[in-house]
Amino acid sequence: MGGPGADHRAGPLPGGPCERGERAGRQRRKGGQVSAGAGLEQLLGQVTPGRYETYESLLDALADSQVWMLLWNGQPGSPDAQYGNMEVGGYGYAPCVTSQQELAASGWDRAHEVVTGREIAAALFPERWGIWLNPHAPGGGVGVPWLDLRRVALGLGQLPAGPLRITEPNLDVAQFYALLSQNAHRTPAVRSLRRCWVQPALGAAYLAIGLDLYDTGRHAVESAQQMMRESVAAVPEGLPVSSVAMSDDFDPVAMWLRRNSRPFFDRDVPAAHAAQQAGPGQGYGYPRPY
Repeated sequence: MGGPGADHRAGPLPGGPCERGERAGRQRRKGGQVSAGAGLEQLLGQVTPGRYETYESLLDALADSQVWMLLWNGQPGSPDAQYGNMEVGGYGYAPCVTSQQELAASGWDRAHEVVTGREIAAALFPERWGIWLNPHAPGGGVGVPWLDLRRVALGLGQLPAGPLRITEPNLDVAQFYALLSQNAHRTPAVRSLRRCWVQPALGAAYLAIGLDLYDTGRHAVESAQQMMRESVAAVPEGLPVSSVAMSDDFDPVAMWLRRNSRPFFDRDVPAAHAAQQAGPGQGYGYPRPY
């Protein structure tokens, strides 16, 4: 059986199967069950609010583990197949279980589809749906928001661990900003630049530069990358700097920048009007902690 196809990915999903998990979903599971998916299930039993290292291990295990996706309509691979859905804190999740034993324990009597965590992550995150692991279990199971599914699909090491705390930067790096603006002026592909300070749930905080390009073709991207390489020479030693594409509709840093900041370089606007505008930064793009 293949991975989820376009006809039975989430969104819009029919309502129905997950009232039990929805009511219990504000808690975390307290006990794990050892079975074929022992690694994933044991980690489920250890995840609690604030234990980001354990949660990161759970995401790592999820990528290569199998999950049993609960189908509300249709059969695996059929055109009318659709996953079940539940809503917690205003965010949508597709419920699933982590083993054949958990499937039996759930009492689910409709069809299901077995896929890897990485496969379902790649299928659901573009629709902004997460998954909820074992919603029938004591404590309600564990929800994985779509932004974390994005990290599972693209690689945990490639994207910062959320929830992210994003704020306006409070750094004395005027020389870097000046050099970057000069280089941007000489790089025709660059429309504007924005900035923010990002504190991941795990790892060091860093300065993020949002790159807004006139087009996203190879030449434009390479010229912007070269601009960044030439500019980081003015960054004080020990200050991490990263860049983010403003065209990425799924990147939480780019989303925050679009919503809460103004460019410090804007080719289309006179410099006098390219002022900074502060905005909120706590955990943007993630549900609030329970």
